[in-house]
Amino acid sequence: MDGWTIGNKASWLFYVISASFYAAAVHDSWLILVYLVYLILNVAILVFRGKKVRTSLECVSAAFVIVCAYRLDPAFFLLLPANAVMAASTLGTGRIWPPFAALLPVFLVPRPLLPLYLVSGGLSCLMNAIGRYYTDKLRRLEEDREKMREDVFRLNRSLNENKEYIRQSEYTIKLEERNRLSQQIHDDIGHSMAGALIQMEAARTLLKTDGDKASELIGNAIAISKEGLERIRLTLKDMKPKAQEMGINRMRLFADELSAKRNLQATLSHDGDIDAVTPIQWKIIQENATEAVTNSLKYGDVTAIHIEIQVLNKFVKSVVSDDGRGAEKVVKGLGIVGMEERAASAGGMVIVDGTKGFSVTTLLPRGGR
Repeated sequence: MDGWTIGNKASWLFYVISASFYAAAVHDSWLILVYLVYLILNVAILVFRGKKVRTSLECVSAAFVIVCAYRLDPAFFLLLPANAVMAASTLGTGRIWPPFAALLPVFLVPRPLLPLYLVSGGLSCLMNAIGRYYTDKLRRLEEDREKMREDVFRLNRSLNENKEYIRQSEYTIKLEERNRLSQQIHDDIGHSMAGALIQMEAARTLLKTDGDKASELIGNAIAISKEGLERIRLTLKDMKPKAQEMGINRMRLFADELSAKRNLQATLSHDGDIDAVTPIQWKIIQENATEAVTNSLKYGDVTAIHIEIQVLNKFVKSVVSDDGRGAEKVVKGLGIVGMEERAASAGGMVIVDGTKGFSVTTLLPRGGR
């Protein structure tokens, strides 16, 4: 707002200098002193930030202008509206008071100078209104920026807390899983091993005195040991996730991460018996999908990517398609050649199409044949 006020006061000061100094036949040194004093007073207004001090200086400047207008040249009255408007605006008495303050000294102004005084008053009010508008707008922007800064700080803190919670949750889950496995081994396997050891200790004691009984005990120990080994095998089998579960879940995680990290929609669908997909085929499907998505993001200008996995009668089909601009003629680079080589290593093939967006189809023989 100070910039608008300075511009307004400077404009009218130049006009008054032109009207009173350069138009005069004889240059009066008092006029130069008056200009300098007026300039010093109004620069001092910008230096001090307190409302009372600034208002007092505006009033002193206005009184000085009135004295100069009566003693030296009536043209000094044209400087009066700017000081009156700024004094009322600095006091913060509302939007109606600056125009009233500009019109208040109008009875002091000589009639021939009255039209120019009204122009000066109107221009001062206009500059004040524009300055207040942009000052209020700047203050609102500053408040919004401060609010956004607080929101970002709060979100970062919440994100860090969530990361810490996830880390602690993962650690707790691992501890619970270890505790569950320890208890299961103790209950299912430990008892069997302890029973087998007891049977073998008893057989060793009876080996010289009662061979038949010792042989029976050894047979029981062997049976208990076999049962324990079977329980170990079943426990490990239950612990190990199925290959198809790891494959489809990895692809689902891949699509979710793609949607979260990029400004696009990534979807995944599957059809058929995914149990028939081997671990090697899942590896090829995932690596080819990663390469196809990389190409789409780099060259396709895409907003959506869809990954579809179908298990057919003789083939496993994986299609990665996007809604990008595609290409009429597909040039095979290292990425496409690498996808073809991976598929060929499992007896499959890759089909690339760029007519409607960009799509990469990987065909692998079912069962790895």
